[in-house]
Amino acid sequence: MRGSGRHRGAARLLARCALLALTAAVVVLFLALGQAGPIVLLTGLGGFVLTAVGLWWLVAGRGPLRLLGALLAVAAPVGVLIHYVQKGVWGNALIALALYGLALICARAAMRATGKSYVMRGKSRPLPRRPVLIMNPKSGGGKVGRFGLVERAQQMGATVHLLDTEGGTDVVALAREAVAGGADLLGVAGGDGTQALVAGVAAEHDLPFLVISAGTRNHFAMDLGLDRTDPSRCLDALTDGEELRIDLGLVSGRPFVNTVSFGVYADIVQRPEYRDAKAETILNLLPDLLQESSRRLDATAGEKQLAEQQAILVTNNPYAAPDLMASGLRTRLDRGKLGVIGLRVEGVAHAADLAVRGRRSQGLNLLTARRVEVTAGTDTVPVAVDGEALTLPTPVVCTVRPRALRVLVPRHRPGTVAPRSPLNWRWVTALALGRAR
Repeated sequence: MRGSGRHRGAARLLARCALLALTAAVVVLFLALGQAGPIVLLTGLGGFVLTAVGLWWLVAGRGPLRLLGALLAVAAPVGVLIHYVQKGVWGNALIALALYGLALICARAAMRATGKSYVMRGKSRPLPRRPVLIMNPKSGGGKVGRFGLVERAQQMGATVHLLDTEGGTDVVALAREAVAGGADLLGVAGGDGTQALVAGVAAEHDLPFLVISAGTRNHFAMDLGLDRTDPSRCLDALTDGEELRIDLGLVSGRPFVNTVSFGVYADIVQRPEYRDAKAETILNLLPDLLQESSRRLDATAGEKQLAEQQAILVTNNPYAAPDLMASGLRTRLDRGKLGVIGLRVEGVAHAADLAVRGRRSQGLNLLTARRVEVTAGTDTVPVAVDGEALTLPTPVVCTVRPRALRVLVPRHRPGTVAPRSPLNWRWVTALALGRAR
């Protein structure tokens, strides 16, 4: 537990700083109210609402409505600032906002500092004698070359295959050839999509699998507690490792290690222009994807139904804290369950409710199940599997194979920290007073 000893003391200090900053922000705000009256508070709330409306029109509208949304999103806060300048309280407002921001930063840091540190522990197994590693030289901006992964792996007795990033390589066929050639371990230095494909072959032949954190985000490596700052440390498993038994997800028979996305995100990543112009592509597509007339998704998760969803995310094991401020951490990968997140936002009121209430919003559904079936009223549906864009026939069925994958990890690794979430001011206050559990 990170909250013990020195870390606990640091967390308590952060909590006290958060309360002090929050109290100071309230005092500064009341000074402004005493100077200019309650009109300044009403003006600020009105400006916030108008800015939210403008941002929604900017995201969900087209043509004149999008232009109006952009103007409103800029004009509303500017108008509030002008009013505050006229009333002589603009300094108070800026100071109050700065103090509130500081309070949020300190409060979240305190909650993160008292989060639990997780390291899944495995069992010792005989070291591999003929490990075969598949590496993508372009993954993660060239981490394979930057960290000398090929040379270090070869020094440790591994056979390395570099993917042909220009002509394309069938990684599944390459992995099967390695198994036929006598490989007793398969590993990947690359993105999570490539990791999943090779992991499927390893699970099929009951071989250990090695994850090397050479991708861009390395979500799978993070949940395994691996070092994401130095992927070469993952190779330590070849000489001093332990084996974990974790679950493997399947979507229409294809393996996945992290997530399967349906709806808005999946539709966006399908577009070829997304890779080169992400922001522009998102702005161009979101209005159509968020309209009431656009495709909606229905899902059956176990015995529960989700109807008319705009986006559905299926995860191999549920997230520890599935809210808007969480980073998507899974503290366990061996629970034999899929996490299911459904999202439905029909307008600015729903968007505001989602932003304010997070996981408690009516537009957000959080479930767990062993089997998830997704339909879309069409013969096929765009799907993003571990970030890879696919089109699959409906209904799309996601299942989980409990403890089907043997993963070899270094015995000594950083682990993962699950932050307390969502932000809980009552708990922060108790921590500051030394009364939190």
